[in-house]
Amino acid sequence: MSRSRYSRYGFTLVELLVVIAIIGVLVGLLLPAVQAAREAARRMSCSNNFKQIGLAIHNYHSAYKQIPTQHGGTGLRVGANSWWEGSATTNHEELSAFVGLTPFMEQQALWEKISNPSLDTVTPGFTIPTPSGMWSAMGTNPRTDRGGFPSQEYVPWATEIPTLRCPSDPGTGAPALGRTNYAASVGDSCHRIQDMGAKEGSLQPMSQWRAERYPACDRGFFQIKKESKFRDVLDGLSNTIAMAEIITDLGDLDKRSAISVLNGGDAGGIANGPQSGPKWCVDQGQINPEAPTFFCDNDPNCNNPPALVRNGTSARGMNWANAMAPNSQVWTMRPPNSETCMAGWYDNVGSLPASSRHQGGAHVLMGDGAVIFMTDSVEAGDQNAPVISYYNNPGKKSPYGLWGALGSRGGKEKIEEQLNQ
Repeated sequence: MSRSRYSRYGFTLVELLVVIAIIGVLVGLLLPAVQAAREAARRMSCSNNFKQIGLAIHNYHSAYKQIPTQHGGTGLRVGANSWWEGSATTNHEELSAFVGLTPFMEQQALWEKISNPSLDTVTPGFTIPTPSGMWSAMGTNPRTDRGGFPSQEYVPWATEIPTLRCPSDPGTGAPALGRTNYAASVGDSCHRIQDMGAKEGSLQPMSQWRAERYPACDRGFFQIKKESKFRDVLDGLSNTIAMAEIITDLGDLDKRSAISVLNGGDAGGIANGPQSGPKWCVDQGQINPEAPTFFCDNDPNCNNPPALVRNGTSARGMNWANAMAPNSQVWTMRPPNSETCMAGWYDNVGSLPASSRHQGGAHVLMGDGAVIFMTDSVEAGDQNAPVISYYNNPGKKSPYGLWGALGSRGGKEKIEEQLNQ
């Protein structure tokens, strides 16, 4: 009588460890791929938002026969002398171009709130500080750094518009009002005369002195406190940057969102500061050599900026309705993702480049509505050259290479690169 023999098979410890190791390697390879796929989707969504903004600009121009004004709106409140003062009854022509674009970005309900008097407040029961007890049509001055005029209580300015947000940017909520990841391009010259735009501080027409000097540095797609049209873009809409992507401030010392201010002056037209060369803050040693994406903070072998603006509604991208440069403007002098460097206070002018949370560059919106991803390594000419102004080579080609040429609307530069391929 025979008996059957049965063999029992199983994994040895070595085999089990090998399988676990292989699974670990596969997971390690898969996770970056998943992350990359998610970022690619976010980047595509960001680009699509910009395309919607481009369509809005063209539809606005079709309706009103002009480009939306950067620094537009209602005049000074009773008793005010200058646009930089606070106001609860008027907006002091401090509204960004995005305000006029709201009905063209599928935000008709928000536009209705802005364009009509209202009683809504962010904090329930807040007493509106106006003679009528209501917010005026077109709202308050959106800046929040002037005491006694709490613009943060005006509901439209505190509303975040999804079209203005890039999903790659993690910034959200306070201390910002409504954030924006897109900003109007005002050209390749940040001369100090540009800070008040095409009007005096009292919002009266330009004096003869200013009228002679302002046009030389007014070189961008968007013009400050001045009506403009597509016809003014002499280099062609497809060769001129209309807007660029920016990151919003996270309260850290990131050189792209924390803003170095009070850098130099303007005696004699061209003096020091970023108007004498956009690389000014780098040359002053304000970037931390041990952490080159951050400003210095009492680090050895490093110079602190004269002052920093961060972690508030005046920081980068923290107030979409506000036309102040940190909130909603870019200059095309320093390449994307370079440091911010302003000549005066944060309501003046300076080198405020494009930036993004994407790897290696940032999106730009061309005047014809095309969206292009511009790399950090874009050719940017002589980074120590003073800006073009009444005092320096007025009307000449941009000294900042391809990047500066794309920012100027009438520099007559020849663009040979195929940017949209």
